[in-house]
Amino acid sequence: MRVRETQSPAMLRLSRLAGLTATDLALLEPGMLTGHLARSRREILREGEEITGAQIIVSGWAVRARLLADGRRQFLSFLLPGDLIGHCRHSRPLAVSTIVALTDVRLCAAPAPSTSASLAEAYAVSQALDEAYLLSHITRLGRLNAQERIGDLMLEFHERLTLAGLVTHNGFEMPLTQEALGDALGLTSVHINRMLQLMRREGDLTLKGGRLILSDPPVLARKVGRAPIHVTANPPQAEA
Repeated sequence: MRVRETQSPAMLRLSRLAGLTATDLALLEPGMLTGHLARSRREILREGEEITGAQIIVSGWAVRARLLADGRRQFLSFLLPGDLIGHCRHSRPLAVSTIVALTDVRLCAAPAPSTSASLAEAYAVSQALDEAYLLSHITRLGRLNAQERIGDLMLEFHERLTLAGLVTHNGFEMPLTQEALGDALGLTSVHINRMLQLMRREGDLTLKGGRLILSDPPVLARKVGRAPIHVTANPPQAEA
């Protein structure tokens, strides 16, 4: 079916991961219109807690994090509109990381995959993408220099937000502080600032008022050595 561009970003992303039917969209829509709100900086889920059900990020940004005893933290992966939390196949699963809202985040219960084969496929592709992004993050931290790490992460955001219809003219809202970027990339805020200034001077990006614009994503991808992530034989399409 053709994706309706009036769909919410979360529904648009899930629609683009699998061919959702009108029935699937009707299952998703009521929860997405209501849902519940997690305020910025509040924990959505704590490491070691029992997961009681799968949820969908309807709007806002969250992060999976490991918190160390001395207050340090490592951001493991970001959660954007249309991503799933707590989609597990085993009984009585426990959270393996803490999930924190970086902005106000609206969530809703995810309909059970057993209700629809196409919903189950969208969930499966979403889970495969989560794994691919995590592997990409490990490589980013282990082998890329500071400038490459920032460029690679910004390209990941561009890819993911494009899928949710949240990119216009290569720009998107990016509500992360330099401290948050440092927690994700293993760099100090000072180093993050220095690299962002360098990337501005080199014409790779502009960041103003919380909006990031990539001047030329393909050129930046070649510069940092990033290839788009595909997890299916026919990769999800960003355009309807």
